[in-house]
Amino acid sequence: MAVDQETFVQLKDAISRFVRERLVPNEDRIENEDDIPAEILREMREIGLYGLSIPEEYGGIGLSMSQEAEIVFELGQTSLAFRSAVGTNIGIGSQGIVIDGTEEQKKYWLPKLAEGMTASFALTEPEVGSDAASVKTVAVRDGDDYLITGTKRYITNAVRAGVFTVMARSEPDKKGADGISSFIVPADTPGITLGKIDKKMGQRGTKTCDVIFDKCRVPASSIIGGKPGMGFRTAMKVLDRGRLHISALSCGMAERLIRDALAYAADRKQFGAPIVSFQLVQAMLADSRTEAMAAWALVRDSARKFDAREPTSMEAACCKLFATEMVGRVADRAVQIHGGAGYMAEYKVERFYRDVRLLRIYEGTTQIQQIVIARNMLKQLQG
Repeated sequence: MAVDQETFVQLKDAISRFVRERLVPNEDRIENEDDIPAEILREMREIGLYGLSIPEEYGGIGLSMSQEAEIVFELGQTSLAFRSAVGTNIGIGSQGIVIDGTEEQKKYWLPKLAEGMTASFALTEPEVGSDAASVKTVAVRDGDDYLITGTKRYITNAVRAGVFTVMARSEPDKKGADGISSFIVPADTPGITLGKIDKKMGQRGTKTCDVIFDKCRVPASSIIGGKPGMGFRTAMKVLDRGRLHISALSCGMAERLIRDALAYAADRKQFGAPIVSFQLVQAMLADSRTEAMAAWALVRDSARKFDAREPTSMEAACCKLFATEMVGRVADRAVQIHGGAGYMAEYKVERFYRDVRLLRIYEGTTQIQQIVIARNMLKQLQG
């Protein structure tokens, strides 16, 4: 799945220009209002950002993983809230349907998502995070329907959602992952209520909150793929692409941080000279550039393997671990280069410093990536 190179270049140029001319100038507005203006969301729909990874036959653009990484790199160079608004559609909100959905589910839902209906993925719970196989939300069979009951936590884009993908335990006789199904649940289904919007360390403009399901009735046909007990496996299939996506995002934000830090260092004078002429400042810039280049090379290589349908679970985990840790270090150096100014809200590096901290947590924490990598290494050793 990919678009031809000429079309892709035009799309990338248009999105890059959109980032520079529309998104960057609205960064302060996002920070002050803690929301994305409706007109910006509308423009994001019009440019096709909601349907980047949805196949063309279902109304999307149909980018390959390599092409998606290039676009996300561009989106990473502005407030991360903008990417978050479309991120669930590009990734976990749509890809479960793309990968495992029935043809009827694809024909009905994917065109809506490509047009800009927001999909939200509901997996995390108050007591369930990294241990996703321990989902406690239940889906009880009732004739031809299921009744879903449970609370989901930190659900991105819940307040904007037109539809939820909900992970729930539908097979009470099966423990762990085998008992979980993935349900497509319209957001206006009776029995759904939203908690208060979370106050977060960073990424203002993103919207997360609890989603409470109280005997929420959905037809059995809403199970992704039509087969109960396959939900966890569907979620795992989506992870590799999602981790590469976040890795590309990290590289884009690193690019922005390096550019801003370099510009500040070239302008700021101390001891009668621009601080960029001081070797210790140069060392911080050089370390940041080197690590950012290494991460981006790793992402692009892994994305090519993904597109070639090669096994990429370990590679995706390596990308997620290295790129998200990398951008944290780059952000820290950017603040340091700015000195006291870097701690002030007037300069955006303190904002980005807070924003990128989340990247090491979602789509699997750094520690989960380490476990995934080590397990894959052991498998390779054992042949």
